[in-house]
Amino acid sequence: MSDNVDVKQDDCLNVLLIGSGGREHALALKLSQSRKLKKLFVIPGNPGIGEIAECFSVDIMGNKEIVDFAKQHSIDLVVVGPEDPLANGIADALQENNIKVFGPNKLAAQFEASKVFARDFMKKHDLPSVKFESFTEFHDAKKYIESKGAPIVVKVEGLAAGKGVCVAQTKDQALEFAEDCLIRGRFGGSGSKVIVEECLFGEEASYLTFVDGKDFVPMVYSQDHKHACEGDTGPNTGGMGCYSPAPILESFEGELEEKIMKPFLQGIKEEGIEYKGVLYVGLMKTKEGLKILEFNVRFGDPETQVILPRMKSDLIEVMLAVADGTLSRKRIEWSGEHAMCVVLASKGYPGSYEKGKVITGLDDVNGVQVIHAGTKEDSGSILTNGGRVLNVVALAESLPEAASKAYDEIRKINWNGVWYRKDIGFKELERLKRKCL
Repeated sequence: MSDNVDVKQDDCLNVLLIGSGGREHALALKLSQSRKLKKLFVIPGNPGIGEIAECFSVDIMGNKEIVDFAKQHSIDLVVVGPEDPLANGIADALQENNIKVFGPNKLAAQFEASKVFARDFMKKHDLPSVKFESFTEFHDAKKYIESKGAPIVVKVEGLAAGKGVCVAQTKDQALEFAEDCLIRGRFGGSGSKVIVEECLFGEEASYLTFVDGKDFVPMVYSQDHKHACEGDTGPNTGGMGCYSPAPILESFEGELEEKIMKPFLQGIKEEGIEYKGVLYVGLMKTKEGLKILEFNVRFGDPETQVILPRMKSDLIEVMLAVADGTLSRKRIEWSGEHAMCVVLASKGYPGSYEKGKVITGLDDVNGVQVIHAGTKEDSGSILTNGGRVLNVVALAESLPEAASKAYDEIRKINWNGVWYRKDIGFKELERLKRKCL
């Protein structure tokens, strides 16, 4: 269907979105703009999402409960935001009941749920990866780490909300993290196996594509900031901010297709893996070229917050093309604007933090999107309810303008313990300054 053709009401869909974070609020905003939307339902949602959709308290890990909900509310399409329900097989359960779903099945979700699965796939199908070994016993991991030295990377094998990675600058740091996982059980079952990888040096970027099992269409490039502190220092987080476009990947367009996406599609074909949804490729630009840091099987967070505002095409139409395997017929259009997202976090994140702090100033913000991530509503007040609490997203004709706009509005928002990185996009902003000198 052409993007210029009118849509009849009979062709509109009831859509169910699963999730409650910033990514899901950004998705809800974009879905609500679709001319193919009849009604948007969200499980479980958050206060920001509740302003534009109807939210319901249902367990996102309860496959039967979600299928029953979808049947009761005549849902035409389910959009799965987080990785945990995908790894739990929600897509399989929905497909078995003839309900369309945007998101990969349980087998395909292993690309994120199992780092060993992903690394083995990369190695087998000659994707640009890193040297690694996996361990379930601490003494074996200790022996390997001591033999390799530092810097070195230790990761939990399973899902850990972006916090299961230690980029260790010393052997002691690496050993402490491995011991936390394998002996102290810090990450539960997700950390019962760790992988130890060579440490790469370079600049990171995020490459997201729509995949329908046979074909792919890339999204606009973006760059996340995973470290907690300015200058890309401190512990890893789920992401402290993001911007788009990210010129770092522009010169690698051919390499992204020939060395990553084509081998990936050929590999899943050979192994009988049906992959439909978003493939997120975390990359590092090294002296040897691009290297894959990780695969994720869903929209990134906070990448989604800067990618979707730049999308001019109808998101529901694109998602239907993915689910139906007709992506090759779809042309996706993007705006030339620059987008900046800054994450406002609770004091202590990514470690322990307090909840229930009253957020003020939200009504004073203008000209930006305020995306709710870890919030809740109580007696008319919006309270903190997570580590990453809010995202402020600004659009402008240039990155410096977007950054200025975002930070100007952020200063109006406050709660006891609010903090955020003040240098999102700093590498690109510095490059732009040098060009102007």
